[in-house]
Amino acid sequence: MADYRAIMTLVLLGRSYRDVVAAVGCSHRDVAAARKVIAARGITGTGLAQMSDSELAGLFPDGRAKVSDRYQVPDFAAVVRSMRSNRHFTLLQAWRVYLGSQADGRKYGYSQYCHLFGEYAVRNDLVATLHHEPGRAMFVDWAGDTVAIADAVTGEVVKAYLFVAVLPFSGMVFCRGFTTMGMDSWIAGHVEAFTAFGGAPQLVVPDNALTATHRKIRGEPARFVTDRYQQMADHYGTAIVPTRVRKPRDKAAVESAVNTVNKRVIGYLAEEVWTTLAELNDAIDERVHEINHDIRRADGTTRFQRFTEEEAPVMAGLPDEVFEQVEWKQSKVGRNYHVTVDYQHYSVPWTLAGQLLRVRLTGTRVTVFDGQQVVAGHARKHGRKGQYSTSPEHVPPQHRQVAGLWSRRWFTDRAAAFGPATVAVIEQVLDRHEIEAQGYLDAQNILETLGRRNKPKLEAACQQSLNIGAHPTYSTLKRLLAGIESDAQKPAPVRAAASNRKHDPDPAVDTPAVFVRGAGYYAQGPVNR
Repeated sequence: MADYRAIMTLVLLGRSYRDVVAAVGCSHRDVAAARKVIAARGITGTGLAQMSDSELAGLFPDGRAKVSDRYQVPDFAAVVRSMRSNRHFTLLQAWRVYLGSQADGRKYGYSQYCHLFGEYAVRNDLVATLHHEPGRAMFVDWAGDTVAIADAVTGEVVKAYLFVAVLPFSGMVFCRGFTTMGMDSWIAGHVEAFTAFGGAPQLVVPDNALTATHRKIRGEPARFVTDRYQQMADHYGTAIVPTRVRKPRDKAAVESAVNTVNKRVIGYLAEEVWTTLAELNDAIDERVHEINHDIRRADGTTRFQRFTEEEAPVMAGLPDEVFEQVEWKQSKVGRNYHVTVDYQHYSVPWTLAGQLLRVRLTGTRVTVFDGQQVVAGHARKHGRKGQYSTSPEHVPPQHRQVAGLWSRRWFTDRAAAFGPATVAVIEQVLDRHEIEAQGYLDAQNILETLGRRNKPKLEAACQQSLNIGAHPTYSTLKRLLAGIESDAQKPAPVRAAASNRKHDPDPAVDTPAVFVRGAGYYAQGPVNR
């Protein structure tokens, strides 16, 4: 159903059909219907403001209105009054009161209740008013600029994206770097922000990013909070209220915080060379601490001072357990007794090589199951692809070949078929790992993938790597091999054609004696020869 309250508000303000359609995302038919009702009933701006949602819906009946009539309409105006009078009143409490009411009709679930409250907040411009009260709102967004991270081993450069959260009342800022802007990073940023602030606000105000909202019906303007995002909000008892499209006032606080982060965090750190995400985040924490604790506002207070004195006491406490996103996958154990998940490698007992196991993933942990039994647990790897987490107890004795497992001898014997340079490179690959087995997959990829078609070319690439002292990796050898293949495909240089004129023999050159008749012989005419 169209948002007729918004449509009628704009019509009463004298906006054109085109303006209303662009602002609300409705059809011309919806605008015409609103104009007709206003004219027929003599509705004014004051009258519209006093009209309840159910009364308004009755003016525009359709098939969907009959469905909504089965549900008890929440009194969100009363909820807002309670939130303003009682700083500790949460939306979860409001929903429980709603469930306990004796009014007729079915009750909305918590997720839908939060969604309806979000619509009410946007419709009544509550985002711009509630967020100025302590503990009410937290604005979140991604900083526009990024910071480069150069891997110390491979030299590969990746971008770090900065998640920014701000409490607009106190101005407290939180910032954390991630290697992606996907849902996992988005949720993790919120969880870490709640932990850093020591509590959860009543409202979380994101932009309409794809990680935050989506359209249930293609082509419809209405957006809904994504399921995983809503699960996180439910866990912390907060409501997600996205900013309105093309309403910069709704997100002025977070844009100011992002600007501060760009200048005082990224501006300071972008000139440094960072090799790990953890190292970068430690530096970010130092810069953010300075922003919150050292920079004084116009009234002489700091962000942290105002937060601790006025905002922290009224924020909702955190639940006993941290919210964790759980994802299940299946992975076959390689012959190097590691499972591979999201391009990272985690060890299991070597006796499980070749078996299909279940893997439980959270933002911080990787747990491997054989049936219902836990066989391995690791801290989850992030950032550069191809990292290893290997527990010493999972490694077979002396890395010897046991039950068909890979071993150093197994790889060097295979490399010997290519040549001595390949053997030397494979040994370098194995030697650079603290635990030798961590290099088995790299060695396998080099021999099996790069060397599958042409052994001499891989041997030549390995020799080039040794000659220039390059770091022997799959990517390095692949580039060298591509260069060799490119040179081989170049056309042979064009040589000048040899002259057909016979040259007089050089007397200095020892040549076989050849009798050649002179031209005068043939000018004598036919004779007895």
